[in-house]
Amino acid sequence: MNYNFDKIIDRKNTNSLKYDFAVERGKPANILPLWVADMDVMAAPEIIAAITAGCQHGIFGYSDVKRDYFLTIAKWLDESFNWKVQEDWLIKAPGVVFSIAMAIRAFTNPGDSILIQRPVYYPFSLTIEDNDRRLVNSPLIYKNFHYEMDYTDFEEKIIQNNIKLFLLCSPHNPVGRVWTKEELIRIGDICLKHDVLILADEIHHEFVYSGHKHHVFADLKPEYLNRTITCTAPSKTFNLAGLQVSHIFIADQTLRKKFKKEIDKTGYCELNSLGLIAAKAAYEHGRDWLNQLKVYLAENLRLSRDFIEKELPGVRLVEPEGTYLIWLDFSALGLSPEELDQKIIHKAGLWLDRGPMFGPEGANFQRINIACPRATLTQALQNLKNILE
Repeated sequence: MNYNFDKIIDRKNTNSLKYDFAVERGKPANILPLWVADMDVMAAPEIIAAITAGCQHGIFGYSDVKRDYFLTIAKWLDESFNWKVQEDWLIKAPGVVFSIAMAIRAFTNPGDSILIQRPVYYPFSLTIEDNDRRLVNSPLIYKNFHYEMDYTDFEEKIIQNNIKLFLLCSPHNPVGRVWTKEELIRIGDICLKHDVLILADEIHHEFVYSGHKHHVFADLKPEYLNRTITCTAPSKTFNLAGLQVSHIFIADQTLRKKFKKEIDKTGYCELNSLGLIAAKAAYEHGRDWLNQLKVYLAENLRLSRDFIEKELPGVRLVEPEGTYLIWLDFSALGLSPEELDQKIIHKAGLWLDRGPMFGPEGANFQRINIACPRATLTQALQNLKNILE
């Protein structure tokens, strides 16, 4: 089957966070949104068919899954990453950010220090601070429009702050790095040396561009496996964020019990019944849809790169190795972050994710979601030209 990702679907008046809450969030009503990381493409018809069948049954009671659900996920992870998981490692949760909060509460105490690498997915910072933990940042090194880890600073911050937990973003959002095996092992060994737990947010793991490879952190060394909480979900991969299903893998029994107990404290029990149906259908039948989508996104990236180089002088694309989010450097324009925001919102008519959300290192950057029909992306890029005129 050939899937049509060019189709423009009207998402207005559907309670869409992306499209229906501009005014409530201080933006003009008619703004074009390319901010939050969900996709403007319809889910795979195989997933929709499974959900439809579930709806036609007509009863939406408390739900759980049998062993075939785990086997479906395990087969996917084996085929995608050669990662062989065991059934007792799996914990089902409503979301990765929820799970990050549970890990913070399970494995640290109020006042403990948790390490992140900014600029990074902003809920990392918010969840640490909202749970009364101390945020410690080891900023990524930005050089020649490329990001790398600062291993010396990373280890110094661990020692100086008695770090208990490190939040790894892999692939990295928003800078688009797909960390190499060597990079991951280097930070992994530092964490082992200083007895630091690792939470690996690998939610974007399916979106890796040609020439790069995603490495499951927990699978790089046996020693890492028992020190890692691995967070995955079908939400980014199959555009199912609103159905609230994530899969957390914790091999160590003691850590797993602590994590489960923290979830139990919230009173949360069974997942969304339609979410479970959708997730299973996605992993059973979604491979061809995903493969075609990744080809489409690669072309969207090529289009963006070419347009920026030719039409947006002074704007630089930080070349992404993964994710469907691109990170643009506007620093050469000489605008303050506030001036840049005003031009993008009111002159370009675009709602993007402003760089400072990801930390002060993101000043003069903007994040754009390119997982949309090509006509939408082309319009957004043309609108960006307006800020330069």
